Amino acid sequence: MARPTVKAVLLSPQRTLGDKPLLVVGPSLGTSSVLWTRAGALLGSDFDVVAWDLPGHGVSPAATETFDVAELADAVVELVDSITPGERFHYAGVSLGGATGLQLGIKHGERLKSLSVQCTGAKIGTPQGWLERAETVRAQGTPVMIQGSAERWFAPGFMDREPEVSSRLLHSLRDADRFSYAFCCEALAAFDVRDELGSIRVPTQAVAGAEDTVAPPSFAEEVAAGITAGGGTASAVTLEGVAHLAPAEAPGHVAELLKGLITWSESRGAAK
Repeated sequence: MARPTVKAVLLSPQRTLGDKPLLVVGPSLGTSSVLWTRAGALLGSDFDVVAWDLPGHGVSPAATETFDVAELADAVVELVDSITPGERFHYAGVSLGGATGLQLGIKHGERLKSLSVQCTGAKIGTPQGWLERAETVRAQGTPVMIQGSAERWFAPGFMDREPEVSSRLLHSLRDADRFSYAFCCEALAAFDVRDELGSIRVPTQAVAGAEDTVAPPSFAEEVAAGITAGGGTASAVTLEGVAHLAPAEAPGHVAELLKGLITWSESRGAAK
């Protein structure tokens, strides 16, 4: 295994970084920074919002060998250090990006100010299911996933209401590197941090979509319970009418949740 390389997209206005709190946002499998475009715009006046793309997705180069979710977390820290060396940051991620967030909390907690994990869990799916998907995509390419992903990603009616947003997200999937996508599936097959949640000490928000069949609200509740059982601070929130891509489906609600978490975390840090 080797640490993959991930690249960033700035979602807040161009300005000198460092004057405002840094918020790093992560994608779900098959999407890109497009997932966070609308929520990022709503947050951009208050925070420096930097999105990262998975290997072989969006602006990130394709992976050449296997990696795990912990190595994705290492890559995110390396990315932050390339922008603002040593900076502590707020983090929000969806699905695989949320799993990466949990690994950040476990492995790099000293670098985090707050953590929002969305539409994710401490374990997602089954190893067999992910490995089968990896082989399918290696053989047939990412377009084979479009129909199934459209059904999983969006709550009923969303694609009709928001055809441009849903189309851009599905185009991200179509354009993703098939081998990198397969490596991501294999990373998810091996991902299970249920026994490590108690080591997370950063204030954490676990957000679920009521319509999410991939990571239902019980997953967010499990994450929050695991963190609080270890003495950490965490809460679980369920968004009605949302499936698996909360920042795209409910950007206003997600932005408000993040503003509340970050503002509270910043004031808590200032009081120390």
